[in-house]
Amino acid sequence: MLNEHTLDQLRSLRLDGMVRAIEEQATSTAAAELPFDDRLTLLVQREIAWRDDRRVARLLKAAKLKVASACIEDINWRASRSLDRGLIAALAGGDWLRHARNLLITGATGSGKTWLACALAHQAARSGFSVLYVRAARLFDELQVAHGDGSFGRRLIQLAKLDLLLIDDFAISPIGAAERNDLLELLDDRIGTRSTLITSQLPVKAWHTYLNDPTLADAILDRVVHSSHKIELKSTKSLRDTNSAAQQ
Repeated sequence: MLNEHTLDQLRSLRLDGMVRAIEEQATSTAAAELPFDDRLTLLVQREIAWRDDRRVARLLKAAKLKVASACIEDINWRASRSLDRGLIAALAGGDWLRHARNLLITGATGSGKTWLACALAHQAARSGFSVLYVRAARLFDELQVAHGDGSFGRRLIQLAKLDLLLIDDFAISPIGAAERNDLLELLDDRIGTRSTLITSQLPVKAWHTYLNDPTLADAILDRVVHSSHKIELKSTKSLRDTNSAAQQ
């Protein structure tokens, strides 16, 4: 095994994955019998895997998902929600994010909208995309505060850089002129460059009426609905009644 000074040098270079691998190889008879090139290959592969794992951990922490444990592997296909396996598989692949397409998930309370959205956002982070979860009401409150302290433009720039912005519980409460304008500004920065995932109890076809301003509604919906994927969850039983993530 390498001496401690060399290991410290590797740590100073932030090659922690390689250090771990070296320490493991030191106690492995099988590793000791490998040629130098093969052992070096294993060390490099371990460092790459270590960095990938750390990056995913950082992305998931930054995402602030409401249901951090949600993942697509735990989707309950038995629940009668009209879930399209092909669409979910395609979304899990991430092409919708690479092509900056949006996703709209609607359904009644308890149908699993937030859970499914978080599962897809979790998958996005695992694939290396930057993600942020926020409830619509809190997002609008945050933007109003930003207007007051002069940070609105800076915050929009930050949001525009996110690969995926998950806006949960859209249209759950009345919307005013300030919120409509902020939503348009936010979406305008993301159209064609980044993806937005929106969940709502209100069907997409009712969003225009909800926005209560024909001109702004047209502009907002053009930016979010055009070329978007849509999932309308249907369920005769609330999934909130279950205690297991596998029931989602």
